[in-house]
Amino acid sequence: MSPERFARINQMLDNRQPDLTVCLDTVHKGNNIAAVLRTADAAGLHEVHAVWSDIEMRVSGNTASGSQQWVKTCVHHSMKDAISDFRGKDMQILATTFSDTAVDFREIDYTRPTAIILGNERDGVSPEGIASADQHIIIPMIGMVQSLNVSVAAALIMYEAQRQRTEAGMYGTRKLDEAYCQVKLFEQGHPIYAKACRRKKLPYPAIDETGQIVADEAWWQKMRAPSDEE
Repeated sequence: MSPERFARINQMLDNRQPDLTVCLDTVHKGNNIAAVLRTADAAGLHEVHAVWSDIEMRVSGNTASGSQQWVKTCVHHSMKDAISDFRGKDMQILATTFSDTAVDFREIDYTRPTAIILGNERDGVSPEGIASADQHIIIPMIGMVQSLNVSVAAALIMYEAQRQRTEAGMYGTRKLDEAYCQVKLFEQGHPIYAKACRRKKLPYPAIDETGQIVADEAWWQKMRAPSDEE
């Protein structure tokens, strides 16, 4: 791994915000999911949640531009499961919906642990998601349309959260588990070796402070040995 790539991956890991996430409520269009993942990566989110009851989550690679490699996707079979996850992490839960209690999305304090529920292209946020939210939020519009594309709405909210967190000095300090960071450094810094590890069923080695592999001779011998597929 080059020093430049090592530095870039570490910078990304230092800026990840594990206590800020979005939850896509049965959003079916792959290009919308991919666009949300791409913005989540750009805004420093660590993971994106999705509620899909009976179908596999699909992502358009062209739209995601590789961001699915950097942002974790957590799929839930029900909104109840997603809400339980957020409550377990002491997150405030926001839902984008028109209601008498909805407030401008910019009035929210996003420096708090936050989960933002966004609805699907046809029905919006589900009744269970709306009922479970601590606060409803809206994006003010003064034209003829009543709603934005879900990926556009997600981008506006995520960047408001990024703005607030930047002002609060919340970026630049690593908050992720070191074991996860080691996995990312190895998989993304040494992809050929990572693929070989999966094929040979070898454990991932450690990565040192310069981005190089730390492994004993036995590991290297197994890595060099031909596998059944070779």
